[in-house]
Parts: sequence; C-alpha cells; structure tokens
Amino acid sequence: MHPARPPHRHTPRRRTVLLPVTGLVVLAACGLTLLALSTARVGLVAELVGIVAALVPVGSIVAALLWIDRWEPEPARMLWLAFGWGASVAAITALLVNNTAAAVGDALLGHGSGDKVSAIVSAPLFEEGLKGVFVLGIMYFLRDEFDGVIDGVVYAGFVAAGFAFTENIYYFGRAFADHGFGDPGTGGVVTAFILRGVLSPFTHPLFTAMIGIGIGIAVRTSSRWLRVVAPLAGYLVAVLLHALWNAAATLGTPQTFLNVYFLVMVPIFISGVFLVSWHRRREQRIVARALPAMVDRGWVDPANVKRLVTLTARRNWRVRAGRKQGRTASRAVGAYQAAVTELAFLWHAVHLGLAGHDAPEREARLVTVLHAAKADLPARTPSR
Repeated sequence: MHPARPPHRHTPRRRTVLLPVTGLVVLAACGLTLLALSTARVGLVAELVGIVAALVPVGSIVAALLWIDRWEPEPARMLWLAFGWGASVAAITALLVNNTAAAVGDALLGHGSGDKVSAIVSAPLFEEGLKGVFVLGIMYFLRDEFDGVIDGVVYAGFVAAGFAFTENIYYFGRAFADHGFGDPGTGGVVTAFILRGVLSPFTHPLFTAMIGIGIGIAVRTSSRWLRVVAPLAGYLVAVLLHALWNAAATLGTPQTFLNVYFLVMVPIFISGVFLVSWHRRREQRIVARALPAMVDRGWVDPANVKRLVTLTARRNWRVRAGRKQGRTASRAVGAYQAAVTELAFLWHAVHLGLAGHDAPEREARLVTVLHAAKADLPARTPSR
C-alpha cells in the first residue's frame, strides 16, 4: 500500500481566480438586467439612440479623468472595474432603492410626491453612498493603489462616469421614445442631450469627487479624527450638492435652476479644476525632489533626469522611443517612468510618516521593479 498523499491546497489560487470571475459575473448580470429593463421601457431603437448619445458625454469625462491621472496612472483594470461598478451594481441598486422610496412617498404623502422624495432625498443619499463605497473599498483593500486626493478624484470620477452613462442611456432613450429628436415645442433627445450631455456632463463626477477628495485627505493625514471626518464630510457635501441639483430641477423654476447652475455648480466645478491642477503640480514636485537621490544610487541616469521631471518630457521620451524602436520600446520607457514615480511617492509618504509598517518591503519591491524596468529601456533613445 502506498501512503495516502496529503490533499493539495489550492485555496489561494482558487481564490485569486474565483473572486475576479465572480465580480465580473455580478457586474455583467447587473448590467444586462439594466439593459433589459431600459429596453423594455423605451424600445430597442430608442435604447440604441440612447447608447449612442450617452457615449459622447462619457467620453469627455473619461478623457478628463485620464488627463488628471497622468503622473501615476492607475491600473486600467481598476478603472474599468470602477466604471463597471458605477454602471451596473450602483445603478441597479439605486434603481431599486429609488423606486421603493417613490412608492413609499406616494403612500405616505399622496400621489405624485414619491418622485420628489426619490429625487431629492433617496437619490442623493443612496446614489452617493453606492458610488463612494467603491472608492472607500479601494482605499482599504488596495491601499498601495491609493496615494491621495488625485487618486480619490480619479476613482470617484470613473465610478460616477459609469453611473451617469447608464442613467443617460435611459434618459436619452426615453426622450427619443416620447418625442423623437424633438422640435422647438417639445423636449426630444436633442434637448435632453444639450441639458445632460453638453451643459451638465460632469454633475455626477463632481458630486462623487467630493467623496474622493475626502478619502484622499484621509489617506494623507496622520490625524485619526481627520481620517474619519474627511470621508464623512466629503460624502455629506456630495449628498448636499446632489440634493440641491435635483431640487432645482424638480421643484424650482427655470430661473431657479439656472441660478443653481451658474452660482453654485459652475464655481464649485472651477474650484475643483484648480484643486486638481494644484495637486498635479504637487505630484511633479514630489518626483523632482526624489530624482537626485535616485541618481546618486544609480537608479536613474543623469541624462534621463530632464526626461522624467515633466509630463511633456515624459511623453516626448515615450513617443520618440516608439517612433525609433517600436511599441515595445515605448512601453519599456513608460514602465520605467511609472516605477520612478511610485518610488518617489513612497519616499514622500515615508517622509510624512504615512507609509505604514510595510514600507521597507514595498520599497524593496519597487526597487526591484525599477531595476527591471531600467534594464528593459531601449539602448539608444534620442534625447531631443
């Protein structure tokens, strides 16, 4: 008889495969369910019109978020996951909650009151919570991928972009089903597109960005109370802005809506742009301060410092490497640039006392990645 072999333990491997697959199945199921519900309400042709129209504003949102995220780009898979969460899980859960709130409002306050309760109370509270919980999850479970306010804005923006995309598909589709393309006397899909896709494509990202800013502040502070208060304050601001926006659209006159738009939303949006621009310049300074130490350790060639210190120089380096030596060379340069940036950010966190107990292990991993990326750099890439 042969001795019995101990059973193989495949739990970690199965878990690494099972969790992503399960997540994709859940996202797909929620997304397909929403698509079916929307199509059943407005019809197939209107649904297709809604999808095409919704692609335009979401494209501008994604482009803006990718521009924000240029210093340390987040993994594409995580951005897709954020978008998918907003477009499917958050959207379908919000639909169920808001419909329930509308029914309860009608029952308690009379017919016609439910839609107002849903728009002004339920939607801001639950939609912002459903979007914000994903960003909070990234901070807790993938801490290495979350470096501060910029990452908070980017992840929050992608979740909100997905949510707005699904919402716009339905609203544009319904407008087309009811009034076609419209005319001066009716509100067809053209009018809906101007209102939602041209004048206010960034409303959902703007609301949820408040949560991202709060979580980003929490990540970059040593104050325990601020780690709790900042995300909560961000959520409350997001809810308040969302409720004000919906109240102006639901209860107010056209003049009230325009006042809220120009006197509240536009100034907040402009302030957000300035805040993001300031943080981008701050990220540049963090990298620039770290480069001399990397040169001293032999991790960065002195000739490459000027290629790493600005986004324009980095882009030119990748483009020229790709033009001269192909896409592989361009990707190698990009990987090297990313490794330099991540190491600079880690050093900055260590300097602030915010890196955590695993900072030495993370630094060792990043140095290994940096050496590998440096070895893969094309041998000759013109500096100008």
